[in-house]
Amino acid sequence: RAPERVRRGSRRGAGISHGWVSNPQVCSGGPGWGGSGTGGCRGARGSPAEPPLPGWPLPQLVSLFLPEFPVRPSARQQQLKILGFVAKGSFGTILKVLDCGREKVCAVKVVPKVEVLRRDTLKQCKEEVSIQRQVRHPFVHGLGDSWQGQRHLFIMCTYCSTGDLHALWRTAGCLAEATVRLFAAELVLVLVYLHDLGIMHRDVKMENILLDERGHLKLTDFGLSRYLQWGERAHTICGTLQYMAPEVLSGGPYSHAADWWSLGVLLFALASGKFPVAPAGDHVAMLERVKESSYESPPEFSPELARLLAELLCHNPLYRLRYLHHFQGHPFFRGVAFDADLLQKDPVVVAVAPRSPEQPPPDPATFADFDYDLAAPPDRPWPG
Repeated sequence: RAPERVRRGSRRGAGISHGWVSNPQVCSGGPGWGGSGTGGCRGARGSPAEPPLPGWPLPQLVSLFLPEFPVRPSARQQQLKILGFVAKGSFGTILKVLDCGREKVCAVKVVPKVEVLRRDTLKQCKEEVSIQRQVRHPFVHGLGDSWQGQRHLFIMCTYCSTGDLHALWRTAGCLAEATVRLFAAELVLVLVYLHDLGIMHRDVKMENILLDERGHLKLTDFGLSRYLQWGERAHTICGTLQYMAPEVLSGGPYSHAADWWSLGVLLFALASGKFPVAPAGDHVAMLERVKESSYESPPEFSPELARLLAELLCHNPLYRLRYLHHFQGHPFFRGVAFDADLLQKDPVVVAVAPRSPEQPPPDPATFADFDYDLAAPPDRPWPG
């Protein structure tokens, strides 16, 4: 059973009034019309301008999600045809769609606005899109587009038909050490890149790593990510229990080093076929199990792999591996070039489990009238 993702934080409702908000008026900071160089909003002769007329009013349920989720023309949505369901969860629904304009299959994450407000995750939802717009890396599942409808938010990415790392792990049981080494190098490059940008992922796990058609990794799902500059600390208990670092389970403070603990758990599971610590029901019980665990490496691990995992699964985050040069000089990565192009040169030869077939809609459906309850069962009649 896949571990359950949890997040402890404010649970108060984020009720809003469905009022109207005028568009903000933006004034130039450069020279005024009179050429005095003082800037500001001034009339043609340099005198203070009259108060501008209010712009067209926007419903608050729209303005709250701007600018990360712009309002798209209806013609754009009509170019998307829904091919089927990919997954459902507390976060919303992931759909497989065909972009008829570009003749490209994509994945669209659909999140009901009311759920975002009810869970008080507006800032988190907007930050997810902001981070994905900033990130451009060969081993990151990049953002294609984002927009909002009347009742839903839409996040579009490329569609990966091969499946995720968790499906591969369930099929293979455990991976050869050479494959673990390659995957580890790819994930090291991704995490170093994100941390250099001041981004902490906070949910590194197999289910959040997709495989492209050549078997290489694509880190995805930035729903729990946040900006965290060097020297800053976070305190929110969030992520997936079996991958959480002890400092996260205890309520912080914690830093980017928590992502490296998660990587250690992931690599241990890939190489051994099991997690280093059995799952628990909540973060308190999980913390006790983590504290009591000795993390003894199985005898089939090479000394180099055992050393790497011991240095990642270190209870003190100050002594954890976390910089690129730590990995470049590590015995486990001897002979590995930490270059994305070189790592992708050859396909990964592993039996990849195909993705479960999506549930197709009863008839071809489009986004033209996408204003119904997506939480309903898939066999609910689609809008005609």
